[in-house]
Amino acid sequence: MKTYKIAVIALLLASFSCKAPQQAVRQSTIGNIELNGKLYAAVFQQRAAEYSALCQQAYNIAQMQIDAALKESHAKPLAIVSDIDETLLDNSPYAVTMAQKGQSYEQSSWLEWTSKGNAQPMFGSQKFYNDAAAKGIEVFYITNRSVKDKPGTVANLKKFGFPYADEAHVIVRETVSSKEPRRQKVAETHDIVLLLGDNLSDFSAVFDKKDENGRQQGVTENAALFGKKFIVLPNSGYGDWESAIFDYDHKKTQRQKDSIYLSKLNGY
Repeated sequence: MKTYKIAVIALLLASFSCKAPQQAVRQSTIGNIELNGKLYAAVFQQRAAEYSALCQQAYNIAQMQIDAALKESHAKPLAIVSDIDETLLDNSPYAVTMAQKGQSYEQSSWLEWTSKGNAQPMFGSQKFYNDAAAKGIEVFYITNRSVKDKPGTVANLKKFGFPYADEAHVIVRETVSSKEPRRQKVAETHDIVLLLGDNLSDFSAVFDKKDENGRQQGVTENAALFGKKFIVLPNSGYGDWESAIFDYDHKKTQRQKDSIYLSKLNGY
């Protein structure tokens, strides 16, 4: 029996000695950083209570700023300008499905997703936007979804009871990606008291197509507006922050992007 036990132990040790180096190689290999990153961001977005808390925190601050604005006098009707994706609707299921296919974004599949109108509301979003509307504040949804995405988008907002889910208040991208002209159009007739978004370009043209240094400089110069007029929702899955890392060159291969990401990360 003793001899048998020794033999079993020897066999196990031999097995571990063969498998361990292979396992170490797999763990040290870094690949598909962008796609794996999007999957991990989706895990956080879908499963972490902290994500819900961050969303609620943003809406709570937004509510306080609305209440403060209502105490002031205004020459024009009050309005909120809000982005849609990852600001009040959760698109992480799209990111998961695309990553499983080895892709990050593709126009026809995005239209297929938006046409379903099934993106779920972010935690706390429905109450916030409806409370604002109940207090007499109009909501304009300025989004870079396309004209083709608009029917599904309006249907999605209506499905979950968001206010002002109509043709006039859902303002999609038609010619240029910058949201500044559309914001200015709203400002002609309304006093915009608050802007909500997950991307810095949702707030000001100061951030449009800027490199990493330019974006950081813009945050520094506008620091007093964050939490006051600019309310940022969390989005680690995608955005201009990501595009700025590889200079907005979306034609780069996955390998090229991975190389750039690694070159800009700090270890210890």
